Amino acid sequence: MNGYVVVGSAVVGLLVGLTGAGGGALMTPMLVLLFSVKASTAISSDLVAAVAMRPFGAVVHLRRGNVNLALVRWMAVGSVPAAFFGSWLLHLLDGGSSASAVVQRALGAALLLGAAAMLVRYVLDRRSANARAGTVAATAVRPATTVAIGALGGLVVGLTSVGSGSLLIVLLMFAYPNLSARSLVGTDLVQAVPLAAAAALGALAFGHIEFPVTAAIIVGSVPAVLVGSLLSSRVDDRWLRPAIFCVVVASGLKYAGFTPTEVVSVAAVVAVAAVADLGLTRRARRLNSSVQMTTLQAKVPSR
Repeated sequence: MNGYVVVGSAVVGLLVGLTGAGGGALMTPMLVLLFSVKASTAISSDLVAAVAMRPFGAVVHLRRGNVNLALVRWMAVGSVPAAFFGSWLLHLLDGGSSASAVVQRALGAALLLGAAAMLVRYVLDRRSANARAGTVAATAVRPATTVAIGALGGLVVGLTSVGSGSLLIVLLMFAYPNLSARSLVGTDLVQAVPLAAAAALGALAFGHIEFPVTAAIIVGSVPAVLVGSLLSSRVDDRWLRPAIFCVVVASGLKYAGFTPTEVVSVAAVVAVAAVADLGLTRRARRLNSSVQMTTLQAKVPSR
């Protein structure tokens, strides 16, 4: 068992526990770029490890009543067979001479799609100021739309191991705009369990797994996810999500075929923009607090 993979997986698991997203988008690039694991093997090993990691967050949200089980069922109808089909496609691609390049391009596209989804989610949350407050019980499920969302997510996850968090939750946002953010996260985490299980079963059936790599991921990530979940109520994830976003964008550009100079340049621009946005947001909050304080003082009658 590679101790460095354990440490790296712990870092990724901690970030997943703190922020609720980015697991596949961070774990697979780490295995390929830092530890020279074959792309198809990294994808499959990550999927199998996710089966052990994801249920922890799902149980927490189930106990708190944040999960729309009807949505989970209809998404699973689409995602489970699509994830298995994606694993089969990965197996077919692995048999050709250009398989490695095809898999890496697909991974790059999925990473960039996930980054775009994370950005859209951030913008929507800022505009709505977390105004989505629809309850789980009051949400009317649209079966055809929900199955289609699950099928798209399952195919992407089975082929690349990326998208079960950031991609699917944004698709759910557009399909069910009134559902609260907490319910969206809880529902997404629970549906990711059968999705990851189906993709992992496909990976096991088609023989991409390196069990020492999978074991190292589980040993590092599972306890780190628990620690991250315990800390998430104390640490504001607005400081962590920009870092994850930068890593996802840089990894996606790398796999999509961009040169190292282009990757570094774009990542630097994204990092500067993220820091600037954090600074402006913090300043705006201070100004709002000052205005509210001044307004309250003006309403207090002088003696």
